[in-house]
Amino acid sequence: MTPRESVQIVDVAPRDGFQAVSTWIPTETKIDIVRLLLNTRLKRVETGAFVSPKAIPQMADTAEVHASIDLSADQRLPTLIPNLKGAVNAFAANITDVVYVLSVSESHNKSNVRRPVAASLDELMKVIEIGRDRPDFRLRANIATAFDCPYEGRIEIDAVSRALEPIVDTGIPVEFGICDTTGRAFPDQVADLFEKCVERFSRTGIDWCFHGHDTYGLGIANALYAYQAGVRVFDAAAAGLGGCPFAPGASGNTATEDLVFTFHNMGIQTGIDLAKLTETAGVIAALPGVATGGHIRQLPKKRIL
Repeated sequence: MTPRESVQIVDVAPRDGFQAVSTWIPTETKIDIVRLLLNTRLKRVETGAFVSPKAIPQMADTAEVHASIDLSADQRLPTLIPNLKGAVNAFAANITDVVYVLSVSESHNKSNVRRPVAASLDELMKVIEIGRDRPDFRLRANIATAFDCPYEGRIEIDAVSRALEPIVDTGIPVEFGICDTTGRAFPDQVADLFEKCVERFSRTGIDWCFHGHDTYGLGIANALYAYQAGVRVFDAAAAGLGGCPFAPGASGNTATEDLVFTFHNMGIQTGIDLAKLTETAGVIAALPGVATGGHIRQLPKKRIL
């Protein structure tokens, strides 16, 4: 097997996965899950969100969860923010590794964060203004509905470019999370978008991540096409948790364990301990009220490792 360039996987179960669970997950349980995920040698675990607790009650203890986790020097706990208020609250909790989310489509942005796309971009500029002087400030811009919108259908690449352009123009280092929010992206579409965006917006300080869902069973295939297009960072969720509450019918994220299994068997290293990851996925899958996905977690261990 020929070794290939390694990748980094970001587990988003404690945010994207937990936000969709209506049964309250105790804070101590969330802390335990994050610690278990970090113990698999994951370098990044997206943990919680600074959002309205009325809109997403499950995220109300994000600051407390973050404050309880000890990280090694090479591990990070980014958190999601939808607006300037979320950023201010995150910074007040000494969290400067943030994931700002906005949608390409007007309909989804208004449903998801209750404002037009232009207003989300304006607030992002303010987040950058107050964050860029902080020594530990790291920005991921998650571009939702980059391939398909539940209300408007297929999204054109030019629309994605228009969303990216003002962020690129700030000159700040940024990782773009290109999101298949509904799971309706197809492999050739994924490759085409990344190839064109990377070519157009290539500069020092810009990195790319693919955030895929497995609604139609295409999560792994889409990730591999993104890899072929040059992407080296991938979001996934242990036990296949997740799904946007504001994208009707969109089920969970691609399962982290499935993605690690696939990459490892293709000679693409992740640095993650697959045995520990599958055990952790089992713990997550046993939580009350969670909707799970994925495949290899349910196979005999001897067929996985």
